[in-house]
Amino acid sequence: MRVHLGSDHAGLELKDHLTAWLTDQGHEVVDHGPFVFDALDDYPVFCLRAAEGVAAEQAEGLDSLGVVIGGSGNGEQIAANKVIGVRCALVWSEETAVLAREHNDANVISVGGRLHSLEDMTRFVEVFLRTPFTGEERHVRRIGQLGDYETTRDLPPLPASALPGYDAGAGSADDAS
Repeated sequence: MRVHLGSDHAGLELKDHLTAWLTDQGHEVVDHGPFVFDALDDYPVFCLRAAEGVAAEQAEGLDSLGVVIGGSGNGEQIAANKVIGVRCALVWSEETAVLAREHNDANVISVGGRLHSLEDMTRFVEVFLRTPFTGEERHVRRIGQLGDYETTRDLPPLPASALPGYDAGAGSADDAS
């Protein structure tokens, strides 16, 4: 599998570690930078490129995922999610790594390099890469709603239960008095 990496200065140590670890695991790594420590660098420069790489390759049918890394992972997640076709999840545990793949078919994860040990973050990435999407209808439907909104900007229709006057016991909003 090809894995795209991007970070800022706070994630540089983990990114460099992951580059070697992923290669040892048999993955092809695409490192979008940074390549030297610069305390004033801007994470969007690197994280947008990593996310673009994943989106472009997945659009071509290739097996690619991505990891973006910062101090907290928050800004990096926001940046990655600006790329059409990317579903980036902030991961802070093995469980969130599993759920990102199983329920959201996340194709990029973001981790906070200042919040976890190198070993823990490596494990989060390993779990993310090894966990498949379940393909359950409800998850496919929800991801489809997000993709539709991404391209059309049309909001999905509200379910009957969200409409005023809905009474679950009556069966529909039209039956409510």
